Amino acid sequence: MSDLGDFTDFDADDGPTDEDTAEAPTGETDRAAEEAEPDSAFEPMDVSPADPDSGLGVLSATNGLRISEEEDESLLLAYVTAANRSAVRLGKYLLVPYPDGERLFCRITALEYAQEFRADDATEIHARRAMREQGIDEQDFKFIAELDPVAVLYSDGDDLKRRMTDRVPKPETVVREATDKSEIKTGLKIPEDGVFLGHLSVGGEKVQTAAEPPTIDYRLKDSYDDGDPLVFRHTLVAGGTGSGKTHASKNVLRQYLGRTYEMTDGRSPELAVVQFDPQDEYAQMHDDNPAMTDEFARRCEREGVATGGYDDTIAFVPKVAGADYSASHHRAEQVEFTVPFSLVHENPWLIAGSSLNDNQYGALVNTLLPRFKREYGREATYDQFLTFLNDPALKEELDETGDVHEATFDAVKRRVRGFGAVFDQDARPITDQISQFVRAGGLTVIPTYHISDSRTASTVVLAVSSLLIDQKLSNDPTYDRIKETPLVLGMDEAHNFLTDADSVQARKVIGRFTEAAKQGRKERLGLYLITQDPQDIADSVFKQINTTMVLNLGDDDAISAVNIPTNLESKVPYMEKGQRVVYSPDNSEPVELIGLSTCVTRHGRE
Repeated sequence: MSDLGDFTDFDADDGPTDEDTAEAPTGETDRAAEEAEPDSAFEPMDVSPADPDSGLGVLSATNGLRISEEEDESLLLAYVTAANRSAVRLGKYLLVPYPDGERLFCRITALEYAQEFRADDATEIHARRAMREQGIDEQDFKFIAELDPVAVLYSDGDDLKRRMTDRVPKPETVVREATDKSEIKTGLKIPEDGVFLGHLSVGGEKVQTAAEPPTIDYRLKDSYDDGDPLVFRHTLVAGGTGSGKTHASKNVLRQYLGRTYEMTDGRSPELAVVQFDPQDEYAQMHDDNPAMTDEFARRCEREGVATGGYDDTIAFVPKVAGADYSASHHRAEQVEFTVPFSLVHENPWLIAGSSLNDNQYGALVNTLLPRFKREYGREATYDQFLTFLNDPALKEELDETGDVHEATFDAVKRRVRGFGAVFDQDARPITDQISQFVRAGGLTVIPTYHISDSRTASTVVLAVSSLLIDQKLSNDPTYDRIKETPLVLGMDEAHNFLTDADSVQARKVIGRFTEAAKQGRKERLGLYLITQDPQDIADSVFKQINTTMVLNLGDDDAISAVNIPTNLESKVPYMEKGQRVVYSPDNSEPVELIGLSTCVTRHGRE
């Protein structure tokens, strides 16, 4: 008898005993004797690899192996061995070596069981047998993984680099899971340094490596080595209610605070952040998170993730008639301000609302406001403007000269009313507080939760954001502080302000923000837009967004609007809180991430 000690699935009880041979007929005894001869029988063969960690399986050329310039025409199939099948998931990253040491970095895009032997298993006999047994015999089936070639990895001296897939691997090459951090980061083009957004994941589970820490940190490029920092190429955060948009945004914005950026004049001041806050949550970034444990903080520190409350946080509270702001859920300094009517001279659409037509808007811009400015002065108030419009002699004069028809005059007079709660309230104008409002390294939060009237709140947000954008884009700014400070303008519920509507105000707002987005890199201005309705944001603004972070969305129109790859789009409705897809073509391949489970600053009203 040959030695079968190496075959772990051999069972001694399966062989013929003396009792069996004694009672068996002569023919059966002869056959048993023949089976006992080592030269006349096939020995059981273990098909498991000697080293189960050496790979998941091998490339199969049964249906061909093909790499093509057309992505959907490439064909890479891997046979996964029985012992490895339970660990294989869609989206996993794999490596296929070439004979010369280069490696093909791949992603699993499909999994399939196929029959190993020709048989019809859709029969009553097969069904009843399967129902009686505890499981299936994996070796009766083929388990095939379809692979998407992402990049070829190669060594350039001591550096690991990537290039487009330009060669096909050999059949029967061993396929292994990618577990080296540098290989995965290089394969996905993830920067080594930059702003932390989360940890790489597949199917809601963090990708694990042999490194310490075992997770793979995803960074957003933040240097000038390969172009401009992506903060100035704008970010969109999209997610439904309860998906964790604010939690995620606090964690990201906290990483930006304290970072420096080179200006065109050679200086490198710290970034300023101005965040509009309709739910009164971001001023909490001043405070430490009581839920943050020492262990979690140490883990963040090891990965270069900034944690803790940010001392230089000020809540700039808009003073609005009939609305009082009181906050006990944060300890940030509170400074009141009012919007002066003088800002309307640069942005007449602030009082146009959505009701003025083009003819009426032209009368306001070209005739009424310039004459008011000449007669009352630039610093005149909104109430004085209403008094100006109430002059019957003015209406008659303008009608007689043909400058403004009396019907147009009356329409403008009616429709610019209703802004008395916004302008010139009992507080210092925002224009008198610019040095405190925009601070290098400072976080300014503008809460509007206490303003119940939506038109009033919108006017405040648009007035202040337009002030910042105008000064950033101006060649002759009034406020050098704004022009000379790198700035992120954060806007929560951005769909309420940047919607593509057919009105004078909407067109002016969209035009202003589109221009700001286009000039952002040059002027060191970044937009950070947060929304649950991305489909409502004007397309001209959307096209300027380079980094899109998508959390759970349940609306099909919203999912389609964010324009992420199809394979990730299908995952969005099933994402748990904290999971997100990041699509940033100038930073990395599209990836799935898991954010930090604990907010790095205070979060929530507890």
